[in-house]
Amino acid sequence: MLDYAGLEALAAVVREGSFERAARKLHVTSSAVSQRVKQLEERVGQVLVHRGTPCTGTEAGRRLCLHVEQVALLENELRRSNPDLLPHTPIPTLKLAVNADSLSTWFMEAMADFTAGSNELLDLRMDDQDHTAQRLREGEVIAAVTATGTTIAGCNTWPLGTMRYVAAASPGFVAQYFAEGVTPTTLAHAPIMTYDRKDKLQDQWMHKYNLSAPRSAPPRHFIPSNYGYVRACEVGMGWGMHPTVLIEQQLAQGTLVELVPRKPLDVPLYWAHPRTAQASLERLTQCVMASAKRWLEAV
Repeated sequence: MLDYAGLEALAAVVREGSFERAARKLHVTSSAVSQRVKQLEERVGQVLVHRGTPCTGTEAGRRLCLHVEQVALLENELRRSNPDLLPHTPIPTLKLAVNADSLSTWFMEAMADFTAGSNELLDLRMDDQDHTAQRLREGEVIAAVTATGTTIAGCNTWPLGTMRYVAAASPGFVAQYFAEGVTPTTLAHAPIMTYDRKDKLQDQWMHKYNLSAPRSAPPRHFIPSNYGYVRACEVGMGWGMHPTVLIEQQLAQGTLVELVPRKPLDVPLYWAHPRTAQASLERLTQCVMASAKRWLEAV
């Protein structure tokens, strides 16, 4: 059986990023935390923490941290049904990975529904929908919203629906850059709004509709903020891909217009978590699926 005092110390070091901060959280000395982690490493026969600034978990270390989270969830469920059995069990924190557009729209509703009926805390890691699955594979998070529909080893995956995106910009921007129409040539010179270096939606849209100019590198702005991204397009800085549910008002008011009407980009989304966590995450999964059904396009 694993040493849970050591696992608790390991999880605290990885979560807090240092042995000193972990010690303060656990109300013990930093040498005690170091000793517990060292004994656990000796017991499993491998390094679990990359010592540095900050300290991070190795692959094995992250997976053990995930195990600790699952145990905490099960104990929390047991405490709710039998309060006298585990009166001093700490409140668990669930680490989830989600893309920015989901967080700004439908996923917020899912979190509100979940937290309204539980005491669990949430720790969200935001990443591009094409990269959240990797965080799940590496054991950094216990569940993820992802665009990966292929099998993730050791995980269950549920289709959530599709998020519909449209290419849009301000009327003034369209008049300036696309007076001769939206073509590979005009797109090659029009500034693109990009969320971050992982954001490939604009390129996917151009490729889907044969609008990519060979060997072209359109100018790009990078704005890692959903609100800032939409506002930048409204004020004419560039064109970008927007979830239709996020810019309904702008489209209705005419502050944003589609570059090419009726040419959307549909991105399928999935919910995934380890099979071993299915029982402990059942209610969260129900909240996620219900919210996605209300907001997303049917698959």
